[in-house]
Amino acid sequence: MFERSRKGERALLLQPRWVGDRSSAQSDIDELEEFGELARSAGATVVGSLNARVEKPNPKYFVGSGKAEELKTQRQVLDADLILVNHALSPVQERNLEKLTECRVVDRTGLILDIFAQRARSHEGKLQVELAQLKHMSTRLIRGWTHLERQRGGAIGLRGPGETQLELDRRLLAGRVKQLSQRLEKVETQRTTARRARQRNAVPVVSLVGYTNAGKSTLFNTLTGAGVYAADQLFATLDPTLRRIDGLACGPLLVADTVGFIRDLPHDLVAAFKSTLAETRDADLLLHVVDASDPEIDQRIEEVGRVLVEIGAHDIPQIIVYNKLDKLVDGDGAARQPRLETIEGGTVARVWLSAVNGMGLPLLRDALTTALQRDRIRCSLALPNTAGRLRARLIALGFVASERIVEGGWDMQIDGPRAQIEPLFGLPDGEGDWLRAQIAGFDSDHADDGVIRAAPTASTHDNRGHVHARGD
Repeated sequence: MFERSRKGERALLLQPRWVGDRSSAQSDIDELEEFGELARSAGATVVGSLNARVEKPNPKYFVGSGKAEELKTQRQVLDADLILVNHALSPVQERNLEKLTECRVVDRTGLILDIFAQRARSHEGKLQVELAQLKHMSTRLIRGWTHLERQRGGAIGLRGPGETQLELDRRLLAGRVKQLSQRLEKVETQRTTARRARQRNAVPVVSLVGYTNAGKSTLFNTLTGAGVYAADQLFATLDPTLRRIDGLACGPLLVADTVGFIRDLPHDLVAAFKSTLAETRDADLLLHVVDASDPEIDQRIEEVGRVLVEIGAHDIPQIIVYNKLDKLVDGDGAARQPRLETIEGGTVARVWLSAVNGMGLPLLRDALTTALQRDRIRCSLALPNTAGRLRARLIALGFVASERIVEGGWDMQIDGPRAQIEPLFGLPDGEGDWLRAQIAGFDSDHADDGVIRAAPTASTHDNRGHVHARGD
């Protein structure tokens, strides 16, 4: 076997193109450019690239044997010490290419994992990346300890060869994977506890999602005044950051900046980052940030949509934020102006802005207010003293912002997501129907003081103390 270079700085890119793929030539160029950006983000210097037509993956090399020989020659000419393949390789294909080219070969999955390993800063992030790397590595262990080829048994006559070093490595790796999984479960429990506390405080969460390098962290800093690291590179941000915003008409809210998505994001990585991505899955609203100047904008939106489906966040209300408006000009050369677009019913669908200079930010704040007021219920209820069960349920769910004991019951201010309050309409003994009627009254006329009241008199109850649906 060859001696693997430890430098890994001069990279030759291999870009497969599937026979029958109808994507445009420009799309292929953009895909190769993105892969080059991934390589540079990992710290490599791209010295060249090679395209390969693939009709059906070759079990030995992934590409045909002729193209594999061409790759070997190109590697020698360019003096590259690393070959990066823009596709997932099987362990056998990776080893065979390394043996043929006498050079280290890393596929797309391994490259993304390497970038994540460099960028992870928090304890949780490092655990998540290591877990994904070990799962990826588990199928790629090779025989590299010939002097420890077998450990002999320890009984009389030595009773057979015992474990190979490879088997020992696999056992140690499996033990480490189990240990990391257990530690991440504890971290996930802590995150879950924190999210429940935020829900009890009735503070809505807005999560920034989008393709990597769309400007999420820049928008996050502009919105919140935070100093989160932001750079024109892929996966500049890995660890989730939350900041509170005050001063909006809808009340305070939390904004979460999360890891960016990319095409063919490794499944092991998505699984390992499930506790981090839970900030997105449990959000009240998603701001889907896209690069308005990206020629592949439609494909980027589709890729993000696929990941949202994979993590179970596709049903959350979403506003698309077209960022980097400062890079666009109209036909006459004039700069594009920020705007807010709505769909039928007044729901905000799209906001056009520039996070880097703040242009259009007031429109985004208006959009947040509109969306969160629509998707949250904030009102006062005058509960009779016989509605103790409904009161206890509202308190347990964290929807009671304030409460005052009055004659005959309670005056309480409730504040919570509509999607979590509406299931209470199914409470038995008329309590759910009563609550439904009060909320419907709030939706229909929004009283001047924003208060819903039901007279706390005996007429709203039967002789068993059950609440009946009754309007004001």
